[in-house]
Amino acid sequence: MKCPFCQHEDTQVLDTRVSEEGDAVRRRRRCAKCDKRFTTYERIELSMPVIVKKNGSRTEYASDKLRGSLMLALRKRPVSAEAVDDAVAAIEESLLTSGQREVDTGFVGELVMVQLKRLDKIAYIRFASVYKNFEDLAEFQDAIAEVGNDRKPRK
Repeated sequence: MKCPFCQHEDTQVLDTRVSEEGDAVRRRRRCAKCDKRFTTYERIELSMPVIVKKNGSRTEYASDKLRGSLMLALRKRPVSAEAVDDAVAAIEESLLTSGQREVDTGFVGELVMVQLKRLDKIAYIRFASVYKNFEDLAEFQDAIAEVGNDRKPRK
C-alpha cells in the first residue's frame, strides 16, 4: 500500500478492525519513511453481469428496469412494495451468484417469472403472455393450467 503523503510503498498495518456496518475492513497504517499514519478500507466489489439482448447488443444491468417490469405485471394487484423489493433482491442475488459475466435476457426473464409465480398468479400470466409471445388462446390456457396445478387446495 502506497503512503498517500510521500508515495513510499512500504507501510505497516498497526490495527485491523471490521467496520461498524460489517461490510468493510478498516486498517490503520503507518508509513515506514515519513512516519505518518492513515486509514484504509477494504470492501467487496460485486458487479452485476452484462445483459445480452435478443438482437445481440449488450447493456448494463439496470435495477430500475427490472422493478419497472415487475410493477407493470403487478399493476392493480394486491402485492406490497416490500414483496416487490424482496423479489428484486432475489433476482439480483441469482444474477450475482450465477458467476456469469454476461447473461441473456431469457435468463433474466425466467428469474422474473419464478418470482411473479410466487407473488401473484395473474401477474405471472400477464408477464408470461408478453415474455413468451403468446399467439393464440391455447397458449394462454396452457399457462393458466400450469398455474392452476400449483394452486393450494382451498379449505
